[in-house]
Amino acid sequence: MSDYKASKEAFVSGMTGSTVFHVNLISGVALSSIAVHSALRSRVQAFGSAHFLAEFVILVIPLLLSMTLFAETPGALSLLLLVPMLVLLLLPPLERGTPLPAESLTSPGGRSRAETPPTHLSQSLISLPALTTYRAHMMLMTILSILAVDFPVFPRILAKCETYGVSLMDIGVGSFVFSQGVVSAIPIIKDISYLQAPILPKLKSVSRKMIPIIVLGILRVVLVKGTEYPEHVTEYGVHWNFFLTLALLPAIEVLLHPIILRIPVALLGLWIGVLHQFALSSGGMKDVLLNASRSNIIFANKEGLLSLLGYVSIHILGLSLGTVILPPSPSFFRKQQQQLLDGLSSHRPSKLDPSAPRQNAKIVTELLSYSVVWWMLLAFVRLGLEVSRRMANISYILWVAAYNTSFILGYIFLDMVFFPTRTLKIRDPTDPSAKRLFIEEKGLKSSAPALLEAINKNAFILFLLSNVATGLINLNIQTMFVGNIKAMCLLCAYSMGMCVFAWVCRRKRLWKM
Repeated sequence: MSDYKASKEAFVSGMTGSTVFHVNLISGVALSSIAVHSALRSRVQAFGSAHFLAEFVILVIPLLLSMTLFAETPGALSLLLLVPMLVLLLLPPLERGTPLPAESLTSPGGRSRAETPPTHLSQSLISLPALTTYRAHMMLMTILSILAVDFPVFPRILAKCETYGVSLMDIGVGSFVFSQGVVSAIPIIKDISYLQAPILPKLKSVSRKMIPIIVLGILRVVLVKGTEYPEHVTEYGVHWNFFLTLALLPAIEVLLHPIILRIPVALLGLWIGVLHQFALSSGGMKDVLLNASRSNIIFANKEGLLSLLGYVSIHILGLSLGTVILPPSPSFFRKQQQQLLDGLSSHRPSKLDPSAPRQNAKIVTELLSYSVVWWMLLAFVRLGLEVSRRMANISYILWVAAYNTSFILGYIFLDMVFFPTRTLKIRDPTDPSAKRLFIEEKGLKSSAPALLEAINKNAFILFLLSNVATGLINLNIQTMFVGNIKAMCLLCAYSMGMCVFAWVCRRKRLWKM
């Protein structure tokens, strides 16, 4: 067992990665699969209802193929998916004349929403299907890759890099944190005064969610050490793991709330990244991380501890993106900030309504601007500093921000193309003054695919289950010696099992985070 453990650790160690372009091509398969699914749903009446097997074949199998059999030619796989999509575009779209059944837009008796000043008690956000799709696809790629990496069918260039380099699994870690940051914007957008609330009660509330994740992190350490499971120490350290990093980020965000209220969130995230890089380059932290011996509990977990500030930066940049894409307009949160700083009482009705129809064109324009800025900054920084997930350095932070901003933009754009909507203002015939207006959106219903909705609803439970399943498979099978055909059969069965679990539990959220 000890010989196999050493061989397995060597199998996943010392990697130098691939290229940013290659990682983008592999990830682009996810967008292509959504394009096919959207074309079917918007043009084929029979595909309007959820079909588990069809969605599994269209949305999951391509992701698995992109990181295994088609890993060297992901562009060819995307073309294979886009050809039927282009054929489907020749068909006329389904009827667009019915109002969207979006609950947050409707009143109890109809499909319109009166244009009246909102109150803090009634404010709610319109769901964003593209965000659900993005988060579910990100989780799917994580679930698939954590087992696939143990088989030779998964190219070594996609495994986590030792110190410097880019790979599919490197971007997966950062994307998980970025995604958590995006959804953490929800309570702030619903009630901006949450940023002014006392810190201690918020920390107490956050800690109730943190403690179970910390317990899971400790449990993972005990199980890994107790079973002599192969581990890659240079990822996070001897005892530290991703669960512990994930658990601490919401608490650190709460401590930053007074600053988030006063300055642009993206600028704060960038400043934290620059501060982290300064500590690495000029503060001697890089030398400690690369060369210091693991002589005590702190140095034994130097990767997890020293990379934490970099992940805080990624989390805050995700939060920044959430304030752009979740409200009705990209300037909504900035206006909220200004109102609160100007002393607007939280008890006065605000003219800013978070349940108003979303201005997708403006959101796409701002996302495009952010994407260009992040990619340009990344290109500039990489002239003198290579990407390092191990350190979570500024190059890695910018790569995660650029990658996730671009792909969220892609999902929103596909929604706009296949499910265009129109916003109408209709006068209320029962109002004698003719001043009362109803706002109505018309168009095809836009929603995330049912399977991806199910995955997103219980994403963290699936992540835990996939870790357990991966451990059990590795304890019973010497995966690094398994041939490609058998490996693909095992991976297909594993991915089917994960999706069946999500589908069966799709009507109930098993763990509220």
